[in-house]
Amino acid sequence: MLSMTIGNMISIVLVAGFAILAPLAGLSWSAYGLHLAAGIIMLLAAFTLFAVGAVGGGDAKLLTATALWMGPSIALAKYLVWAAMLGGLLTLALLALRYSPLAPAASNTRLLRHVADKNAGIPYGIALGAAGLLASPYSPLGAWALASI
Repeated sequence: MLSMTIGNMISIVLVAGFAILAPLAGLSWSAYGLHLAAGIIMLLAAFTLFAVGAVGGGDAKLLTATALWMGPSIALAKYLVWAAMLGGLLTLALLALRYSPLAPAASNTRLLRHVADKNAGIPYGIALGAAGLLASPYSPLGAWALASI
């Protein structure tokens, strides 16, 4: 939120984590392939959105890496719906702040500088992260992780 960027390392760790944990979780090779297919489809969709300027590059990478974890399941659908809903709420909240009397005071703080700037984008990674946390228990790997606790 401070820099309005999603570092490459986050996506790399998510992809590497999937590659390591999926076999340990007992994911079959066909299920592994379906998860890869979901990631590739999301990659194509996300970078199309990036190419037209609808999302940032970090958002596109995070969407792709998260889709890999969710696979072609209800978890991916829940993730996308929650990301859209939370992103919409985040956008409305930021617009309310940016056009409120609090905006000048908020723009003077390091934490809220980008959030209060009318010319800045929306830190959609916040919504994507929250949606991933909400949807992960419905994914095969999330269910495995919760059962292992």
